[in-house]
Amino acid sequence: MIRIQKADEIGESFFEGRDFGDSLEAVKDVLRDVKSNGDEALHRYTAKFDLSNPAAFEIPMSVLKDAADKMKKDNPDLYKSISYSHELALRFAQKQKESFGDFETELEPGVFTGQNNIAVDKAGVYVPAGRFPLVSSVIMTVTPAVAAGVKEIILCTPPRVHPADRDDAQKKGLGIPGKPYTGGRAYADDNIMAAAYICGVTKAFALGGSQAIAALAFGTQSVPKVDVVVGPGNKFVAEAKKLVYGTVGIDMLAGPTEVFIIADSSANPEWVAADLLAQAEHDIVAQPILATPDENLARKVADEIEKQLLELPTQQTARTSVQDFGRIIITKDLDEAAMIANRKAPEHLELAMSEGTERDRIASTVHNYGSLFIGHSAAEVFGDYAAGLNHTLPTSGSARFTGGLSVRMFLKTVTTLRVDSGGSGAAQSARAAKCLGEAEGLAAHAQSANLRLKAFTNSK
Repeated sequence: MIRIQKADEIGESFFEGRDFGDSLEAVKDVLRDVKSNGDEALHRYTAKFDLSNPAAFEIPMSVLKDAADKMKKDNPDLYKSISYSHELALRFAQKQKESFGDFETELEPGVFTGQNNIAVDKAGVYVPAGRFPLVSSVIMTVTPAVAAGVKEIILCTPPRVHPADRDDAQKKGLGIPGKPYTGGRAYADDNIMAAAYICGVTKAFALGGSQAIAALAFGTQSVPKVDVVVGPGNKFVAEAKKLVYGTVGIDMLAGPTEVFIIADSSANPEWVAADLLAQAEHDIVAQPILATPDENLARKVADEIEKQLLELPTQQTARTSVQDFGRIIITKDLDEAAMIANRKAPEHLELAMSEGTERDRIASTVHNYGSLFIGHSAAEVFGDYAAGLNHTLPTSGSARFTGGLSVRMFLKTVTTLRVDSGGSGAAQSARAAKCLGEAEGLAAHAQSANLRLKAFTNSK
């Protein structure tokens, strides 16, 4: 049963970032090894951790296309859903890009400053494929890169045994955890490969774990070095991204997933429970939270969670999450619920409230969240899959200082300066630069400015 408690019973630990990783040293060794030994190291780690260690890691584009064609024929509903989600995400990301405008403006007479947004050349995206191959993560990582105008989008995802190699693998008792099939053709999860083709990946590699992050960051004989690395993963992937930051850009360090629901008396207990469980089934350390001033609603939601758990195929994971990390908080009013949400800074924040001035007020009060879902109909799961929003979002309180993955991650905002020597601002900037250079004891700086100042003055 989910824990129900009063707001004043919340401990400070509730608001602290949650870290379940102890992988630093192991990941450091992997990064060093891949950086030094390239593909040879990749094969060693793939043989140790994965089901297949292919002769070459790159998955041919023809294989991705075949996966997409097969999906379109055998599972047209899934094909259409991926295409629809990609289309919405692309339109949203393109709209985001429009908001990052290029400009040039004359700040002072003769002093023209500008801004350009330029796409990175190469982006690496990582898509996990453990218990739940995250097809939707292909859409969310690849699509904004496409919208940004990235020339090369390189996907890494854990390897699988190629269909043509499965009979041989089975005969030899290989292609299972601890006994990889070695030397076969590169292959990955069928749905991930299909989504990669639909969304516009330019290269794909059957490569997983922290070794994949190392390959993207440093480059190997077969895997190109990229400029940014994005995408979710386990604690080893997250640690690897943290360690390669600076060599490449990264989107964020994602921890266990979380949802925080603020609900009033108009909320549907069945819907609220379903939304909490949708988050809980991700991971045993996922955190589903409800805050409400309505004690009757709190009890109904708790009962509904137990009822729905009985019919959930992912019951074991979801129940552990609910019991260990979930809670329902009884607040004195909605303002207290909003205050708690702002301190928690959750990945997903839902307002299970009917339309009106009160909901509008609370929506304007909350300000720390990865994505905000407003109203009973705006299920968080829509944001996960098919509403245009990106579902790669900040966790563990990092929504206090960053937003989710967007087209911005794949753009560099760079600045320009153009000076007309005849403008009065040119001489004024030169005088100020000369003075500041002298104040800092940087004589060459002062000299560079002074030479321009003389030229600007003499030209008049």
